[in-house]
Amino acid sequence: MTNYGFIIDNRKCIGCHACTVACKAEHEVPVGVNRTWVKYIEKGEFPDTQRAFHVMRCNHCADAPCVTACPVTALFTRDDGIVDFNWDRCIGCKACTQACPYDALYIDPNTHTAAKCNYCAHRVDVGLEPSCVQVCPEHAIISGDMDDPETEISRLLAREKVTTRRPEKGTKPKLFYINGDEAALTPDDAPVSSDYMWSNQGRGVGHHAPNGHGNGEGSLTQGVIPLGRKPGRDGSRDGSAPEPAGPEPAPKVQPEKARRTYDEPNKGVQWGKEVPAYVWTKAIATGSAAIPFLATGIGVPVADAALWAGALLGLVFMAATGGLLILDLDRPDRFHYVLLRPQWRSWLVKGAYIITGFGGVLSLWVLVKLLATFGLLSPGISQLVDVVLAWPIVALAGATSVYTAFLFAQAKGRSFWQSPALPVHMLVHSAVAGAAALYLASLFLTGLQPLQGALSLILALGLVGGLIVFWAELAVEHPDRDAARAAEMIYKGRYKKLFWGVSVVLGSLVPLALVGLGALVGVPLLIAAAAVLALVGILVTEHAWIEAPQLIPLA
Repeated sequence: MTNYGFIIDNRKCIGCHACTVACKAEHEVPVGVNRTWVKYIEKGEFPDTQRAFHVMRCNHCADAPCVTACPVTALFTRDDGIVDFNWDRCIGCKACTQACPYDALYIDPNTHTAAKCNYCAHRVDVGLEPSCVQVCPEHAIISGDMDDPETEISRLLAREKVTTRRPEKGTKPKLFYINGDEAALTPDDAPVSSDYMWSNQGRGVGHHAPNGHGNGEGSLTQGVIPLGRKPGRDGSRDGSAPEPAGPEPAPKVQPEKARRTYDEPNKGVQWGKEVPAYVWTKAIATGSAAIPFLATGIGVPVADAALWAGALLGLVFMAATGGLLILDLDRPDRFHYVLLRPQWRSWLVKGAYIITGFGGVLSLWVLVKLLATFGLLSPGISQLVDVVLAWPIVALAGATSVYTAFLFAQAKGRSFWQSPALPVHMLVHSAVAGAAALYLASLFLTGLQPLQGALSLILALGLVGGLIVFWAELAVEHPDRDAARAAEMIYKGRYKKLFWGVSVVLGSLVPLALVGLGALVGVPLLIAAAAVLALVGILVTEHAWIEAPQLIPLA
């Protein structure tokens, strides 16, 4: 069976960018984004210096994480090993951009769908070579069937020592480098030492613009992204004024003083404010529903008002969650593809069905209770449905709470999200958010007031558990440098004031003190204040946890 791959022969590459230009012309790639590009690094000090060129693109992995993460099979692996994509199915969820450890995918600013190198599949199908191979003046790009011993690529793989990018990710990449330099293949091994005219590319478009939401209009000099600087690193997201932030963790510098002198435009934060907001609303929804129905399930008497409060909070905040998920899509008009054209290995699909099931069971409970209220069902049926649906609601609430952790785990490009503590993180935040929301509701609903003591205890225990989870996710040894740098960015880099000031102090320690004091002196308003602060702390924490890993360069 055919198994296509690439070799980049760095003994021959002259960094002419002919491959980039040919690719853009062949596929009409917009300005500001690339399917293939050339990365320059320099080493040494004048006059003893050298420059190396490395062509970057999709690795057409044998175990492609973008294919697994895509919820609608917009990305797929062909029988010949080429990882291709279908514009017409993509919903613009950007899961593939987070899953790819090689930063090979982008959101096309014209179609608002994902795109990347597809090995010029339309040319291969008619017996032609990819356009970059054909145009390279030095024959530095070699393509072909790696499993055919008669092909040039197969012979080179057998004869030469080759390297790949990030083999530890387990993706089995099929883009090989002869004389590949580790300083170029590992993103943070060659930091930027200075900026000059040709060391950066002009502003990006779409998600590649300085604020991450540009439309590609304006002058060529407007909003230039200096090489290696992330949006907000030297200024705000719109480039207007600096944001207060601590120093970034210093990347490892090669002993030969490798430095990056030319690279692709920065893609910025692709999962923006909608994602932490949806995690927050989801935590409130699942926790609010789970607590009163769990009490019912274990036989604790709970007033109907408490169950109604949990169900309605669950439905309202799940509706908000769904709205935020759709809002985050670059093609929101196609959101229904997730349910109607599912790719079942994707946790985005599994999560969509779990959310639908959770909302459906809550809606069924509400419907039965309404029918009983209007005398269309007997009171016995109304009481029975509480018992029958209690455990399904609790189970679906738990699954809705934690599925996002598995969705993030599919983002192999973001090592920090691979933490085994992330499911616990999500569960703890759901418990805290649910207890906080219900306690606030108990100030107005007498039926919830008998649960105030239990809600205070759950809130306090959840806050303690949250602090332990912080330690587990930030202080323990991380699997690689990317995860360690993201963690350091949170607790001693640009997010340190938010983390220590809001997540830890205002969002955890102060609420703990207020809960204890409120219980001691019997003042519910103190515990209510703790609940509000805890909810704010969760939102700020999710903002840092989701944004920081996306600021770690992948290419």
